Amino acid sequence: MTETVLFGAAYSVYVRAARMALAEKGVPYRLEGVDIFAEGGPPADYLRRHPFGRIPAFAHGDIALYETVAILRYVDEGFEGPALQPPEPAARARMVQIQSILDNYAYRSWVWDIHVQRVERDPPDEARIAQAVPKAARVLDAITDIVAAGTTEGPFFLGATPCLADLMAAPMAALLLETPEGRHLFAERPGWTAWWAAVAARESFKATAAA
Repeated sequence: MTETVLFGAAYSVYVRAARMALAEKGVPYRLEGVDIFAEGGPPADYLRRHPFGRIPAFAHGDIALYETVAILRYVDEGFEGPALQPPEPAARARMVQIQSILDNYAYRSWVWDIHVQRVERDPPDEARIAQAVPKAARVLDAITDIVAAGTTEGPFFLGATPCLADLMAAPMAALLLETPEGRHLFAERPGWTAWWAAVAARESFKATAAA
């Protein structure tokens, strides 16, 4: 059997998204640890896999990939198992739109500017958190509008089953919800509260929590 390897660290929201996709598809894989925050940065051999030194990277036989969106798509299309992308072009475009929003706007505001400051810094940068909260709210509202433009009923972004955008959002949302700011933002938005209950109940989410 061709080995599937995911390179990265369990603490990474992007690595967790890829692990969730592999779990949803029922794909056995090996997680090979790469700590990009280690002294001296990522190992030189890893930079041959990912020239920008970020995580994750992915290997399946002769297939070598980096960038989470590309890895997620390959996992869905390259393995048997439940589909993680909607079949309709418009719905797939909305999925990619949500993924782009998460990558470009949610990751910075939800993870670095709110979670890291509130949970991992002592003292936290209160001004940075305050500036990030409206940006975090804008992400939630923008995705709400995209979901509302679809024709399928939830509880997930694009219907009754999770798509790649749900799997990408879940690890980021988990960190945001460790903060009082995040819990308040979700509490103000019942649709997001329902989404979180559904995605947090997935076995793929439970099984990929960082130790």
